[in-house]
Order: sequence, then C-alpha cells, then structure tokens
Amino acid sequence: MKKNELMEYNCPLGKAMSALGSKWKPIIVLVIKDRKLRFGELAVRINVISRKVLTDQLREMEADGLVIREEFKEIPPRVEYSLTEKGLALLPILYLLEEWEAKYQIKGPKAKKDCTLLDHKVI
Repeated sequence: MKKNELMEYNCPLGKAMSALGSKWKPIIVLVIKDRKLRFGELAVRINVISRKVLTDQLREMEADGLVIREEFKEIPPRVEYSLTEKGLALLPILYLLEEWEAKYQIKGPKAKKDCTLLDHKVI
C-alpha cells in the first residue's frame, strides 16, 4: 500500500507509520531534537545519507507537520530546520524504541561503528 493510499484511511497508527515510514525520518528527528540546524549541519551529522535523500525526507517531514523549514534571504542562502510540537512529541517515543532495542538485541558480532551522531546515550 502506498503512502497516499494509507493516508485516505482514518487509522492513527497507519498515519503515524506513514509519516515516519522511512529509516531516515526517526534519525533526522533525533538529530534535530530541540534545536535549529542548518541543512549542511544535518548532512554532516548524518553523513551516511545522500543530500538528495535528506532533502526529500525533510520535504516530506515538512508536509507531514514534523519539521519547520525557515528560509533566510541572505547571501549565501541559509535554511534552518527545527521540529514542530508534533515532531518534539516523537522524541520520548524514539528514546523508548532505542531502549527496547538495547534490551532485546541479539548479541552478535560487534558493529563496526557506534551511533554517536544522535548526541545522547541509551539508558
């Protein structure tokens, strides 16, 4: 089922999963947190995402009411992103998901990289 089709139904969980239905959107929310970040700062903090995909994800998140895009008419142009009230309300939920995964993760080979880009530690 495509995102547009899912949005036609009055299903809160379906709409929530549609708004966060990519692997990048929760990470973007956790990186922005309660601050304003420029596009370049986001791209550096999440360096494993291409700039095109980051742009597309931010546009979708703006359309879904999760982020605010503030454009400044300067030279060079500057754009800052911050979370809306709806986006900020996701933070405790995402922190709980991290704790859940940490508690129930299957022990295997150690990951090559640590998840330090999110600027917080799982309890």
